[in-house]
Amino acid sequence: MRWESVYVAATGSWLPEPYPTRAAVEAGVYDAEQFEADELLSIRVADEEVAPPDMAVQAATTALKRSGVDPETVSLLLHSYVWFQGQTLWPVASYVADKALGRGVPAFELKQECNAGTGAMDLAARHLATTPGPAAAMLTTADRFGEPLIDRWRDEAGIVYGDGGTALLLSNEGGFARLLSTATRADNSLEVVTRGPGFTPLPTEKPLGLAERLGHFLQHEGNLREATQRLVGVAVSAVDAALADAGKTREDITWAVIPASGRSKMEWQAGTVLGLKEDRTSWEFARRSGHLGAGDQFAGLNDLAERGELRTGDTVLLIGAGSGFTSTCAVLEITEEPAWQTPAAHHEETRS
Repeated sequence: MRWESVYVAATGSWLPEPYPTRAAVEAGVYDAEQFEADELLSIRVADEEVAPPDMAVQAATTALKRSGVDPETVSLLLHSYVWFQGQTLWPVASYVADKALGRGVPAFELKQECNAGTGAMDLAARHLATTPGPAAAMLTTADRFGEPLIDRWRDEAGIVYGDGGTALLLSNEGGFARLLSTATRADNSLEVVTRGPGFTPLPTEKPLGLAERLGHFLQHEGNLREATQRLVGVAVSAVDAALADAGKTREDITWAVIPASGRSKMEWQAGTVLGLKEDRTSWEFARRSGHLGAGDQFAGLNDLAERGELRTGDTVLLIGAGSGFTSTCAVLEITEEPAWQTPAAHHEETRS
């Protein structure tokens, strides 16, 4: 879908201090061979006292302050996450909206695993495009991947989970980037890959065990090569559709903000799906933060903005992907350099 009057007004993030991955190897929680293969430098790890919804509130508050948007025009908040938010049977989106925006803002949770953040951009753009008068939509994500129910270091080969909250504010009045297009593609039959042997009548206190679920799929349902080919097909289709609607090609991409992963998965995303070199991706940020659930794209864009890497006229592709399988891509055109950015020391050299 092509958009004419939807803008990214601001971004924000709340990230805890980085924890060196080498220290995790020395502590025996991160496999040494996987460490060498992933080439991740650090992972964001939050204290148990920090609840994910409060991370989202901090990120949203930052984005709102940076944007200059009138809070009264924010007519929607979509909050996304992958893991536990601090309470069950509780409207977490309402908490985030109340603390960051106000008691009257409609707030909803949007879940589709790690694609939910970019998926929220697609849905929020439709909301803004059909809302008369000035309007804005706040999109937030937050997760803290706490043990023992999840093992951030071992649950998924090639991915290490990091903690943090992110925010992106869309507006129909203006911003530092124009949202040119979004596209979502899906293959719902691939939900079986992470379902495991079946359903349970009640929540359990057992660890997540994604590796065991994948093993069950390989043993009973299908083969990994065929599933991977279908995953690639969905992601490539989303990229192609978003670029076509934006009137852009892969050669036009200045930056690609990709899901955070280890090197092998990153090279697949950058090379196979996008045909880009890693220095035009968010890899350097990702390898210092880890996989932030649904927040990789907002955090990656925020990092580019804060480091002064965005220039007027740049084309930025955000690519999301989540088990299910869905992929949402968004194409941005930078209309002005964000006022809050800090000029990068290598700003000129990286563009020469």
